[in-house]
Amino acid sequence: MDKLLNGVAPLTHLGLIRAQGDDAAKFLHNQFTNDFVLLGQSEARLAGFCTAKGRLQASFIGFKRSPTDLLLVCSQDILAATLKRLSMFVLRAKVRLSDASSDFVLYGLSGDAVENATKNKAASADNAWAKVDFDDITFIRLYPADKVSRALWVAPAGSPAPAGATIPAERWAWSEVRSGIATVTAPIVAAFVPQMLNYESVGGVNFKKGCYPGQEVVARSQFRGTLKRRAYLAHAAVAMHVGSDVFVAGDDQPCGTVAQAAAAPTGGYDAIVSMQISAFEAGGVRLGAVDGPLLTLSAAPYPLLADI
Repeated sequence: MDKLLNGVAPLTHLGLIRAQGDDAAKFLHNQFTNDFVLLGQSEARLAGFCTAKGRLQASFIGFKRSPTDLLLVCSQDILAATLKRLSMFVLRAKVRLSDASSDFVLYGLSGDAVENATKNKAASADNAWAKVDFDDITFIRLYPADKVSRALWVAPAGSPAPAGATIPAERWAWSEVRSGIATVTAPIVAAFVPQMLNYESVGGVNFKKGCYPGQEVVARSQFRGTLKRRAYLAHAAVAMHVGSDVFVAGDDQPCGTVAQAAAAPTGGYDAIVSMQISAFEAGGVRLGAVDGPLLTLSAAPYPLLADI
């Protein structure tokens, strides 16, 4: 498995939103599921941007380049719409939002490339979302894939790529699935509350930070026991696509949705599927229809908040 994930992948499917100004951190804090006011220089944040009904319309990995300059990594296919939506809430806040995708390059590092990038540098922290700056370069630890280390590398446009063999884009996409953390893309905008993607269990929701759009729904789902869906890993012998429904026998209503999918290097497809907890426990979940291809399911590769 390690040999499949050793190297560097250009992340051209991701983009960057930049927030600059005296109120930048406060503004993002008031919009997202996570705390950006207390965000330190040695950490990043996974965060969601919810609708008023608590559904994720975007997700980000956010970090500070300085106290008044923050970057948000998100899926390129929703960046323009997300930037437009966020801009509607700026009002009198001292913050300027822009698409900074062309100002930076992003790479995914995996396996040996992670260790090589941090060799002889003060980046020994191996916990997810730890951040280290190398001059103008930002290094962020991600959740591993099948115990293989992974990281995000953000550098000014024109910077050389980090050292390491090139990983094909589809291989990195597979590692994202195997990490168990889904990124919101166009097909699943407004499909899930954060807990349906396990965000509260991987540092993506702060329940003490105060109000943001959809906060009451997100909190109620957590503390009133109303959450009935979780994210799980799935494998199928056939292609799986984001937004596809999954079913259990005898019920023509879907029990879940594919949130992220990628071809598996050893054959078939792997996916993150958000589904009813009862369906996962019962098994027999099928792709696309009640008589569709059978999915092989497994739990998320990290403990859920209730289990910690």
